[in-house]
Amino acid sequence: MESDLERKKMGTRASFVAIFGNIMLTLFNLIVGIYSGSTALVAEGAHTLSDVITSFIAFIGFKIGMKPADDDHHYGHGRAEPIVGLIIVIFLLVVAYEILSDVYLKIVIKETLNAPDLTAALMAIIGIGINIVMTRYLLKTGEKINSPALIADGHHQKVDIYSCFAILAGVIGAHLGFPILDPLVAIFIALMVLKTAFSVGKDSVNNIMGKIPSQDIIEKIREVVISTDNVQGVHDIKINYMGPYASAEMHIELYGDMILWESHKIAHEVEKCIIKEVKPIKSVSVHTCPVEEND
Repeated sequence: MESDLERKKMGTRASFVAIFGNIMLTLFNLIVGIYSGSTALVAEGAHTLSDVITSFIAFIGFKIGMKPADDDHHYGHGRAEPIVGLIIVIFLLVVAYEILSDVYLKIVIKETLNAPDLTAALMAIIGIGINIVMTRYLLKTGEKINSPALIADGHHQKVDIYSCFAILAGVIGAHLGFPILDPLVAIFIALMVLKTAFSVGKDSVNNIMGKIPSQDIIEKIREVVISTDNVQGVHDIKINYMGPYASAEMHIELYGDMILWESHKIAHEVEKCIIKEVKPIKSVSVHTCPVEEND
């Protein structure tokens, strides 16, 4: 894992890129959507406006999560990041509701449906390119520095790629004589937003609950412990996730006739090796257990 300083720089840079990029997309989507008469593009503008807010919230969560441990938070503030993920879910649900409300007015109340201007199609193409770049950057950075807040924001951004493809198809379809496609595309966008909300919410809750992402991390810890000199075995490995970082505790098995200072030294060596070799682990607690030589 990157150093704390490097992690802070990369996370801050990614957050600023997301905030600035989404401000520009929001302005262009709303302006072009209103000018062209595209319900779907206006809906996308509302969605990208939520992206600005959630990117800013993700940045705040990232900054709080970077704060070191103190007297009241012995394991640091890492859980601020998945908590931010849940706040992002709330914004996603509000956006989906607003989009569906607008579609209700268009279809159920039967407002006049007109084909959007072709400038909406051009804006959708531009949006596809920008959102692909931003999504890849956010997810790559989030995974590299193990930031739940940035990863959640990246998945939120990914929705916009599908939305822009759908808007493009809706505009083309409307000009082929199917103006109903434009509000139907808005429904598709709302459903994608809801799907993203469920995915981000699930990941955030799992992180807060301390769920490990894979059993591989247990095996990696086991390998590191067993490879340490004089350690005969290890059991009861437990991992507790705290946002981007995790703590671990375990029992290592040493020969029962070993003197106290030597067993203490080995326990500290195990802690150092795990923190160095197993990326998410920042804190380790080791309990020593005696075993007989013939065991």
